[in-house]
Formats: sequence, structure tokens, C-alpha cells
Amino acid sequence: MSESPIEDAIRRRRSIRGLQGPPLSSDEVESLVRLALTAPAPHHTQPWRFVEVSQQRRATLAAGMGEAWQRDLERDGVPRAQQERALGRSRGQIEDAPTLLLGCLVADGLNHYEDDRRQRAEWGLATHSFGAALQNILLGASARGLAAYWISAPLYAPQAARTALELDDAWHPQAFVALGRPTDDYQPFDRPELELSQHFIRR
Repeated sequence: MSESPIEDAIRRRRSIRGLQGPPLSSDEVESLVRLALTAPAPHHTQPWRFVEVSQQRRATLAAGMGEAWQRDLERDGVPRAQQERALGRSRGQIEDAPTLLLGCLVADGLNHYEDDRRQRAEWGLATHSFGAALQNILLGASARGLAAYWISAPLYAPQAARTALELDDAWHPQAFVALGRPTDDYQPFDRPELELSQHFIRR
């Protein structure tokens, strides 16, 4: 049986870290965000917020998040040379991406429970929804011939991201999406076929 177009798009998507300019146009960015906003969400909510991060904000953003991460690395006993390599790579991802989106979650419309168990579960529903919105952006970018990958750093330094971008405290940073055009020498890698039995069972 032949694959449907959506199945083909899912299989062809790759995280492409070799990005080059020019930056995406306003229409291109807004089109991808509109796709994100079609993701399923709990209780008919719309818990996602997105920020297109300008070049003028990047250095301050990278510095603030880098300071937060460095404190974690020092606490973990990571050698200084390894810290510098990791921080430099992260700074380059933030500052050099032709286009950079920050995705956040808000609690608008979520149920509130007095007990931690159900409150954590409710927030878990929102994070599931954000993952779906993120995948929509990545699939949409791939279908348009763009290069894209996601960066988890904001989840580890949310206050630094909020401060640098002057965001409301109700916005909870989740991930960056770096976007651009594939470099001229980019060749898609072969994704290995996973052994289904290691990831799937029936009961």
C-alpha cells in the first residue's frame, strides 16, 4: 500500500542544523505559527505562545541563558573547558540562526486542582499539546524545503529567557525552533529503521 502525502512528509522530515540565510519572511514565519495553532489541546484551550526573536535581542538572551546553564554545569562538576565548548555551541545556535522562534506555554483555560498529582497531570496535558504544535512547525518547514531543528535550552533557563525578552511571568518558555535554508552541501541522512518490538507491545 502506498503512503499518503502526510506519511511521506513525516518520514522525510529531518532535524537540519546546517542553516543559512536569508531569514524567513514575515509571511513564512506567520504561516508556520498558524500551523502550530492547529495542534490538539486540552479542554479546547490554546495554551501556546510564540515569539520571533530579533537579532537585537539575541546576545542578551544567549548571555542570560548561558549564565544560568553555567551555574548548572559548575554544580555538576563539569570541567571548565567542556563548559566553554558547550556554552559556545549554545550561544552560536541562538545568535546565528537566520530565524529563531521561542515557544511558550500558558495555563489559560487549564483546570486547577488543589492536589499536586492532578495539577501536574493537567500541566502535562499542556506540554503534550506543545509537542504537537512544535511538530507542526517542523513538518511545515520541511514541506516548504526549509531547514529547522528544535532546541530545548529554554526549558532549563526559563526565567533568563523571560527576562531577556521581557515576557510576562505567565509565559513558560519551552523550546526554540531555529529556522533557515539548508546549506548547499546538505544531504539528508538515512534514518535507521527501528525494531518495532522494542517500542510497542500489545496486551
